[in-house]
Amino acid sequence: MATIGERIAEKAFAALEAAPEGLRYSDLVRRVMELDGSFKQNTVHGNIWNFDERFPDRVYKPSRGLFRLTKFRGGDTDQLKEELIPKQPVKFKEEDFYEPFADWLVNEMEECTKAIVLGGNRFRDKWGTPDVIGKRESKRSDIIQAPVEIVSAEIKPDVYQLVTAFGQACAYCLFSHKVYLVVSNKTPDDEIARIDALCQVFGLGFVLFDSDNPKDPRFTIRARPRYQQPDLFYANRYMRLIEPEMFS
Repeated sequence: MATIGERIAEKAFAALEAAPEGLRYSDLVRRVMELDGSFKQNTVHGNIWNFDERFPDRVYKPSRGLFRLTKFRGGDTDQLKEELIPKQPVKFKEEDFYEPFADWLVNEMEECTKAIVLGGNRFRDKWGTPDVIGKRESKRSDIIQAPVEIVSAEIKPDVYQLVTAFGQACAYCLFSHKVYLVVSNKTPDDEIARIDALCQVFGLGFVLFDSDNPKDPRFTIRARPRYQQPDLFYANRYMRLIEPEMFS
């Protein structure tokens, strides 16, 4: 007869087998209890919390709180095998989300007093051009007048270009006081956790959105951007290129 612990482990392996991308701790506990309603919740918790340590050859954690079978690990990395990443059909162009995010910055977050769509190669160099750029200015009625702030954003619905998107967002810090990295909520959980941590280290804002719905992307902020002082030489250089649109 198998012990309760062995039976719980069997169900946990079955749950992870059915979820190649992995399961978060609470989801794994919930799934085990759904597979066998005779288990007590505390007993399941006691057998799952260190599941990766008990079975290191079969289970690992690609990020905090996420359990995944080692058979789904891609090569020598902690990432999911590329062929197992869900292929999302391309329904909309990246540019379809620029205007909604510009509106979100102004009206929802009130991060900008004005935001415009850029994209393409408006800044005419290999460091890239923000998809959306905005400014924040004090109102005439404000008692304390603050300097103008520049806010930039990189928007990437393609989950296969996250490293490129992160690098581009970092480059915008050269001329921006605040920078947002905006990625699809279809991104695998371990990738989201990694980007979240990197954004906090580098001071970028991190936003998730529904890449299947440009009419209502449901932008959700995960990390707020940190204010930083840009290089004013580059800030002035790039702002001159969009002065009529941004400052008129």
